Amino acid sequence: MFHSFFPQPKAFFISATIWSIVCIFAWYFIGEPSAVSLGFGPPPADAQPPIGLGYFIMPDNLFFYAYFLLCTGLFCGFWNLKARNHPWANWSIWGSALIILVTYFGVQVSVAINNWRRPFGDLLQNALSKQPGVTVENFYSLIIIFAQIAFLSIFIGALTDFFTSHYIFRWRQAMNDFYMSKWEKLRHIEGASQRVQEDTMRFSSTLETLGISLINSVMTLVVFLPILFALSSYVSELPFVGEVPHALFWLAIFWSIFGTVLLAVTGIKLPGLNFKNQRVEAAYRKELVYGEDHEDRAQPPTVKELFSNVRRNYFRMYFHYLYFNVVRYLYVQADAIFLITMLVPTIVAGKITYGIYQQIATAFGQVSNSFQYLVNSWTTIIELLSIHKRLKAFEAAIDDEPLPSIDRHYLEQEPGTIHKDG
Repeated sequence: MFHSFFPQPKAFFISATIWSIVCIFAWYFIGEPSAVSLGFGPPPADAQPPIGLGYFIMPDNLFFYAYFLLCTGLFCGFWNLKARNHPWANWSIWGSALIILVTYFGVQVSVAINNWRRPFGDLLQNALSKQPGVTVENFYSLIIIFAQIAFLSIFIGALTDFFTSHYIFRWRQAMNDFYMSKWEKLRHIEGASQRVQEDTMRFSSTLETLGISLINSVMTLVVFLPILFALSSYVSELPFVGEVPHALFWLAIFWSIFGTVLLAVTGIKLPGLNFKNQRVEAAYRKELVYGEDHEDRAQPPTVKELFSNVRRNYFRMYFHYLYFNVVRYLYVQADAIFLITMLVPTIVAGKITYGIYQQIATAFGQVSNSFQYLVNSWTTIIELLSIHKRLKAFEAAIDDEPLPSIDRHYLEQEPGTIHKDG
């Protein structure tokens, strides 16, 4: 799954994680102070950042872009030299780096829009309360600024989607070429054709989606946590608790950890059930395919038993998804009103304007959603785990190892199954 596309995947991903942590700490302890001393520091805390495209070319942002490119280039250059004989090195190393860079740009777009929300929200509040000095031109100018940010984001996003589609297919092609070179060992495994033809594509696309989401979550935390920390100065009191320093910061962490643990515990059985569902469907489909060419296959008793396995597993999935979805929907609905409930004392006291509330809501949502990575991705993670378990059987056959226990179980239990160890 990974060796076919990435060079030394275990070392590659471990080194990428360590290098990312080192670079993040180096930025805060070395890079940012150096930027300030060289005149590339951020504007004062009480200053309103530029609204619009000017945000992207602020001196502190330009300095960080250079630092980001330097760190990425050093890591990719090292691995490119180390894996120069790997056939997919350019796509796996430099392609992954490009996706990460564009993901960071997406976070920057979110910050630029969040900066825009405050003046627009305050202008809207002043207009609705009939304050003097509000003109039509004020609204049109802010709308044009938003359109500029949006159009830039759309242009970059479309190009990124085009590149990502090719990236995913290259990964699928790498797995397909690798598995087909070992086809004599693999073709006897239940559903081997489906695993090569379908599961490779689903695995690469699903893992790429989850990987981008994880990277986006980490980058969002790095960018928005300081913003939320600063916005906490407007909120000093919480319902039922009273005064809490940096209340918004701690609220986001608490609420996200609570949701993550809640849904992880509730959905703990789902990955295994999804995998079993693919197994029983594959066994049923394979028997029907054999029945097209052999009169003695796909006989009613055998087909009935195989379909009963499909029916039984689906009904178990429906039951477990029932209580999982109840808990998930309850949390999602509570999430929609959690922040505003916590802000009631601040709103009633008139400590914030509508524009500041918009900024708080956006920053809190960005931080909490990033911390809720497992919550937001849980169903996708379940699907990925089930696909991973199916492809692990290929890995075992290639390495002449025993099949995973769940594959051995179904080989023993399902009728009409033909298997010969590789």
